[in-house]
Amino acid sequence: MDKFDRQILALLRSDARTSVSQIAREVNLSRSAVSERIRYLESSGVIRGYHAQVAEPGEASVKAFLELFYQGGRCEDYVERMRALPEVRHCSGISGETDMLVFIEAPSMTRLSEVRGAIEAFPGMQKVKTHVVVKDWAM
Repeated sequence: MDKFDRQILALLRSDARTSVSQIAREVNLSRSAVSERIRYLESSGVIRGYHAQVAEPGEASVKAFLELFYQGGRCEDYVERMRALPEVRHCSGISGETDMLVFIEAPSMTRLSEVRGAIEAFPGMQKVKTHVVVKDWAM
């Protein structure tokens, strides 16, 4: 993956509906070269899909990372419980004292609080630390 691929990915991350022509202009490559690179990124699994980010009407989306600290059980057991919460976007088992890092995207702070409460009620959950996302940067 070279600088052009990284630029193409950054543009698609910020808006997956950006036209190939627009991407070609921004990265200074031909339209056919950009199309070929996108096809390769898709076929090699770097690009795994294109998704719509949907917000409730009149409500801004709230993103947060939750640090989970639990006793007993396996990460997989907690991941299965997370699948029941549609606001959970990603779970990672990480090294260090934190057992799991969970990324949540909720339609409101109220819903984020409800999801956090549901996770706190999981068996063996000792502590949940919340880190609300204030700003994102596309890479």
